[in-house]
Amino acid sequence: MDSEKQMLIGRTLGELKVVVGELGMPAFTATQIAKWLYQQHVTSIDDMTNISKANREKLKAKYEIGAMPPIDCQRSKDGTVKYLFPVCCRDTTTNGTERFVETVFIPERLRVGASAGMGDRATLCVSCQVGCKMNCLFCQTGKQGFEGNLTAADILNQIYALPECSQLTNIVFMGQGEPMDNLDNILRAIQILTADYGWAWSPKRITVSSVGIRNKLRRFLDESECHVAISMHSPLPEQRRMLMPAERQMSITEVVDLLRQYDFTHQRRCSFEYICFGGLNDSMTHAREIIRLLQGLECRVNLIRYHEIPGIDLPASDEKRMESFRDYLTAHGVFTTIRASRGQDIFAACGLLSTAMKNNKVK
Repeated sequence: MDSEKQMLIGRTLGELKVVVGELGMPAFTATQIAKWLYQQHVTSIDDMTNISKANREKLKAKYEIGAMPPIDCQRSKDGTVKYLFPVCCRDTTTNGTERFVETVFIPERLRVGASAGMGDRATLCVSCQVGCKMNCLFCQTGKQGFEGNLTAADILNQIYALPECSQLTNIVFMGQGEPMDNLDNILRAIQILTADYGWAWSPKRITVSSVGIRNKLRRFLDESECHVAISMHSPLPEQRRMLMPAERQMSITEVVDLLRQYDFTHQRRCSFEYICFGGLNDSMTHAREIIRLLQGLECRVNLIRYHEIPGIDLPASDEKRMESFRDYLTAHGVFTTIRASRGQDIFAACGLLSTAMKNNKVK
């Protein structure tokens, strides 16, 4: 990309109106640009053919689309694809230095025997930060440390420049980083994804995860209609604090108390992510505490297999124990599933994303 030019991706319709106004172009041109960007996914201003050539030249003098294709990809035997995207992090302490994030494309055939496109699901796991401040014990991204917040353009580019973009049915903000720690850019990206001038997606196709950050989580729930997924991993405060330092700032009890103030009985969904560690958080005592904690809250629990990371001595639950845990919770009114592990062979599964080595090579 030309470092002297500004990016168009990541701008709202209101911001595009400012752009065309400053360039002396008709106001309706902003809507045309937005549709070319977010509905047609053009890669060149020259492709915006219903804008006059003279106005395209004005636009090109100061702006560019800003799409940055992935520079690498790895394909799992289960069909999962992990992409490596360059990001600018221009609003952070990286001072414009290029960094990288990993993004995971997860195709899934929902109906056995269905032809392609019939009953299929394709989810993109999007990153929002380079590294992460939360430093959860079981997460490789946390071991990377924090290197910067992604801009809305960086976030949207993972979708915009994805080779399988047209196949997507769902987006989950469950990649690198804590979304509530970069909330302004998350909300801006969601606005563009759901606006009529943008992707025009239903917010119910988007799930945003969080460990729970005071004030930020409330703001997200107030300003968005997207699904929310809370990283629980233990219902016991002391144990959760050992696994997740963020428990010190906003306890799981406070998180659940906040969630009770919102309506999840209709289309909006609330879920809890729960990595199962063998003999650590998968006992019937833990199951009973989860039931007590979530009583009366419309939600579901997703059990996740632990994927070992270097230097961390945590045991993984076996399949039978996870199934017993699931069945006990479901029998007592907490709908619970075991999430299929995808992309483990390419380090794309939950907790395995990291670009520390790649970023350290950047001069």
